Amino acid sequence: MDEFDAPEDDLLRFIAPRSASRVDSLLAELAEVPRAQVRRWIEADRVTLDGVTCRPSQSVTAGQEIVAAPPEPTSTEVLPEAIDLVVVFEDADLIVVDKPAGMVVHPAPGNRTGTLVNALLHHCRDLAGVGGVLRPGIVHRLDKGTSGILVVAKTDLAHAALARQFHDHTIERRYRAFVRAIPNVTSGRIDKAIGRHPRDRKRMSVRSISGREAHTVWELLRRYPRSGVSDLAVYPETGRTHQIRVHLASSGLPILGDPVYGKPRRDGRGFALSRPALHAEKLGFEHPISGERMRFEADLPTDLADLLVALEADSAQ
Repeated sequence: MDEFDAPEDDLLRFIAPRSASRVDSLLAELAEVPRAQVRRWIEADRVTLDGVTCRPSQSVTAGQEIVAAPPEPTSTEVLPEAIDLVVVFEDADLIVVDKPAGMVVHPAPGNRTGTLVNALLHHCRDLAGVGGVLRPGIVHRLDKGTSGILVVAKTDLAHAALARQFHDHTIERRYRAFVRAIPNVTSGRIDKAIGRHPRDRKRMSVRSISGREAHTVWELLRRYPRSGVSDLAVYPETGRTHQIRVHLASSGLPILGDPVYGKPRRDGRGFALSRPALHAEKLGFEHPISGERMRFEADLPTDLADLLVALEADSAQ
């Protein structure tokens, strides 16, 4: 049990990569959690620095070991809600849906209801508990503002098999992204680790010291020089939080309508969107039980289809 009354696998262990003036700030960055949460761990004697409990403001020297024992998460009941779903495919093992922009995938602080999980619990009566209480059936996620294809497991066996495919990067994924840039090349590859932004905990960044490996490939579908916009096909090889948005923005290709990583929602040509112009267009995988190769597609939703029409019209002038 080590110095904490917690299983070894539940402990977070870090070797300080650099000296820091406060252990709470450094641990928050390394563990990718809010500093207030780390302070609560420290105040409950759940954090040690070289084996000794510490204060939130205690200084850290490069090479020191920081060990944390986060408390068990509190379970919160998630209730079924009668929310309309666009079901692309469904059988006894999985369900594939076309998620609309604006819908959160699973409950979280600030979004306890109205999520895809709430809708799925109503639609799939036997889904509760598959893969976890708060995220039943969820194998991968799409950002709230991202629309498109998403697969959900309906059994623990299907959940484990699909999760393995995502882990092994054998899933086929293609996104459409409209970016506020005119690249001078027709394709690109972005290999930059992604982690929490060092100053803004709600954002991700390629400059985080605790970033995880991330890879994204993109290809140009069409340039719209008059509008200053390009249409890209994007193929994420890993699945980090906000990966496509962060990677494209870091490469000078910010997604149109992205208020966090992009530029203002309205550009000089008058195009306005209430969300990032990003759509999960295709998803391919092996059926978790039969092994059959499956591939699903979702057409551009109305707002992005209208944007494409406007881009074509502007280009024709």
